[in-house]
Amino acid sequence: MVPDDARRHVARERPNPRLTTMGALTPDVQQIRLDPDPLEPYALSQGFRVGDLVIVSGQAAIDEQGHIVGAGDFDAQAEQTFRNLARVLEAGGSSLERIVKVTIFLTDMAHFEKIVELRRRWFTPPYPADTIVEVSSLALPELEIEIEALATVG
Repeated sequence: MVPDDARRHVARERPNPRLTTMGALTPDVQQIRLDPDPLEPYALSQGFRVGDLVIVSGQAAIDEQGHIVGAGDFDAQAEQTFRNLARVLEAGGSSLERIVKVTIFLTDMAHFEKIVELRRRWFTPPYPADTIVEVSSLALPELEIEIEALATVG
């Protein structure tokens, strides 16, 4: 096991351009940045890396240019949402395989069986802890699914 001081030293030697340190008072907290960042217009961070934990903001069916993908098509939206989740995790030094907890928001719980199939396709055993919630709407009216996650660094 590598001591914490050694890990911090290695991280400083090879900075990740996708991570921005939050300041001298919080050296272990780094903002995850994407370029382009489709969430920037909404004053949101994609996520944060806090030590060996990656916290990802809710991801939805919004492409890199900020356009909604698959309006009216749950399957297309789910695909884009999982791709976005993978992209942010990678930028934070993690991956889908390192997720320990997800929260999935659906505007229609009739898609529950599809979510089970998607979990089997995108995640690997042991599957992450999960909460699935039906909501009346998401941030934009066309969105049908949103996923937030907690993961460890690989």
